Amino acid sequence: MRHRLLTSRWITALALVLAAALANAQTLRFDSAKGKLAVTSVATGLDTPWSLAFLPDGRMLVSERVGRLRIVGADGVLSAPIANVPPVHASGQGGLLDVVIGPQFAADQRIYFSFAQPTARGVRTAVARARLDADATPPRLSEVEVIFAQQDDPPGGHHFGSRLVFDDAGHLFITLGERYHSRERALALDSHLGKIVRIHPDGAVPADNPFVGRTGALPEIWSYGHRNVQGAARHPVTGALWTHEHGPQGGDEINIPRAGANHGWPEITFGREYVTGWRIGEGTARADVAAPVHHWTPSIAPSGMAFYTGTLFPAWQGNLFVGSLKFGMLVRVVLEGEQVVGEERLLTEIGHRIRDVRQGPDGALYVLDETEGRILRIAPAN
Repeated sequence: MRHRLLTSRWITALALVLAAALANAQTLRFDSAKGKLAVTSVATGLDTPWSLAFLPDGRMLVSERVGRLRIVGADGVLSAPIANVPPVHASGQGGLLDVVIGPQFAADQRIYFSFAQPTARGVRTAVARARLDADATPPRLSEVEVIFAQQDDPPGGHHFGSRLVFDDAGHLFITLGERYHSRERALALDSHLGKIVRIHPDGAVPADNPFVGRTGALPEIWSYGHRNVQGAARHPVTGALWTHEHGPQGGDEINIPRAGANHGWPEITFGREYVTGWRIGEGTARADVAAPVHHWTPSIAPSGMAFYTGTLFPAWQGNLFVGSLKFGMLVRVVLEGEQVVGEERLLTEIGHRIRDVRQGPDGALYVLDETEGRILRIAPAN
């Protein structure tokens, strides 16, 4: 498949189409501590959108949890479902989850996606890569290859994770839930449940992973003791992986998962049991457990995560943005180094489940409104 770079004429045309689409779309204005925001619906008609990725030509690639991938044009028009997506377990919290373009996409057109994969015994989180022919009718995947799958495949429909992040060296980080009823396995190094793993793009294990060569430990594991990680992004300055994960009643966490780190779940947590409110584990801190950078109690049910590095919002540079499913908002987290020093809650007037947040190539923020099945663009109001 041949990748066609856009000429300056096509880039200009794309910009004009996008401007016209935005002018005709409904735009709402909201207050923020750094000025008025213009929030525009740029695409509608999605079914439970889960993840958003930008293609080099400005089009958007969106996963729908029900098991579909779609391309969204600059005019907001949805493509037909992309052909050859593998079967997914679209039940409960399972389905088609994260999608990212590969680090060599301009040369090989490879995308990577995570999904709840049905098995003979149950279901597990898996990751596949494939070549995307975005210009076929309909668009299609080829050379679909599963490069990672959890060893554990219990039944049920909860806590699959899963976000995908590439580092500068081309390693792929995969965040994995502990599947709720198997939470004790989050601390077991012979299990993929409740882990972050690190692999090469073809699925091979990097030789410098922290548990390579350790008896009884899976070599893919990067960090462990996680609950349900649904947000991940690399810090724009340090390059470190930052994540957030769902707690139960309280204890949603922002973490910096370093090599070999134990993040404690379910022995160390700020959360409590559902319904009863009973304490979980043995406390909120322990010397051998990596403490969270920040926690939300009560829970906000975080999902999606992005550092802002654009120029449309100079005052937001370096801030971390996190979607909230429970309270229907976008949270702006202000940082000084690795310390959280402030927080602002945005879009509370909309009150819809925000599933993902990404910075667009135009410097605007784009969020997936899961409730209404739409993509929202956030920019400064004129």
